[in-house]
Amino acid sequence: MALEQEVMTQIKEAMKAKNKEKLASLRSIKNEILKAKTSKDASELSEEDEQKLLQKLIKQREDSATVYKEQSRDDLAEVEQAEAELIKEFLPEQLSEAEVEAHVDAIIKETGASSMKDMGQVMGIASKKMAGKADGKTISEIVKKHLS
Repeated sequence: MALEQEVMTQIKEAMKAKNKEKLASLRSIKNEILKAKTSKDASELSEEDEQKLLQKLIKQREDSATVYKEQSRDDLAEVEQAEAELIKEFLPEQLSEAEVEAHVDAIIKETGASSMKDMGQVMGIASKKMAGKADGKTISEIVKKHLS
């Protein structure tokens, strides 16, 4: 619920400042929060659900920006990147690659994983421990590097 309140506060500020780009991004976040709340049985989203929702929105924006760049539509790509950056402000501080590697090393030692067969087990634990703090793609690349 803290995310929804923060978004509403920033929507009001963006309206007062007449910042149309920021307002559009914030409204898309609010829209996704409302969709998630109505699709679930619970009327409240957990902090983990909020982080997953934000990460999904960021990934969508970044994927769209990539497609636009490939099609030489830099004007649209910039808009998508700007929205992704704004959404990232709502996520907790992201772990550096070195910190992710340290977490992955600890998980591998803890589980006794030794080959790529154990990747699913390691990824499951790593994804839960670093939810919202690291990108899934980054975690996956590091796990592959350590297990291969």
